[in-house]
Amino acid sequence: MIASAAALAALCVSGVRAEELAGAVEVLRGADVVILGEVHDNPVHHQRQAHLLLALKPRAVVWEMITAEQAEGLEASILGDAEQTAEALNWAVSGWPEFGLYAPVFAAAKGARQYGALVPRSDATKIMSEGAVAYFGAGAAALFGLDQPLPETEQAAREADQQANHCNAMPEEMLPVLVDFQRLRDAALAAAADKALAETGGPVAVITGNGHARMDRGLTIYLANARPEAAIRSLGQSEDGQISGQFDLVLDAPSVERPDPCLAFHKDG
Repeated sequence: MIASAAALAALCVSGVRAEELAGAVEVLRGADVVILGEVHDNPVHHQRQAHLLLALKPRAVVWEMITAEQAEGLEASILGDAEQTAEALNWAVSGWPEFGLYAPVFAAAKGARQYGALVPRSDATKIMSEGAVAYFGAGAAALFGLDQPLPETEQAAREADQQANHCNAMPEEMLPVLVDFQRLRDAALAAAADKALAETGGPVAVITGNGHARMDRGLTIYLANARPEAAIRSLGQSEDGQISGQFDLVLDAPSVERPDPCLAFHKDG
């Protein structure tokens, strides 16, 4: 049994169905690395991640949202306390959605070792001027395949996606830089998962956005390059049936109300 009567009631309240969760556990259990995708501000997605962490009991959890240094300071004793965890991570100024959404996920991860994969914003200027390979390091870049250029058709498709994601407001010369930075973030997640596997033996869970979780583009590509023997499985979480990319499993949830992100790109004056 995955859930007690009380837990089943909590699942109902959270919008997560017990039978849906059981099916996801069957698909994901046994993998060396389980990637749990999300739309960052969708509460149902985070409730699912929390329940899956409790069911799968990974030895390590990798977070897109925090740096390696922040992860090292996370003690199991504070992870169950949302206020203490948010304060330890300086979450209020992080730029991520409110911590209340992530609190159940961090609490569910308290039995695991924590790893951070966030590329600090303070390094963005260096990355943009020197490129992802220089920032990541030639040896590590080669290990994960980051040093290899994308095929022209894939590069073009990714640049088109970046333009669409930025409301068609990006200068054309910025698009390759944005693709390069996205690849760096994928490789950073892969490197953190690789380190977590080496140090704990796995299984490892990765908490990240759907874009990094997708099997056809995301961190799986880079991790598989370094660890071709590793079993990697990925959950994507859609909204109203909408999601891009390939996953081992996709679970849906209603979309949440949010401001039009394109307004920031088209302000008057």
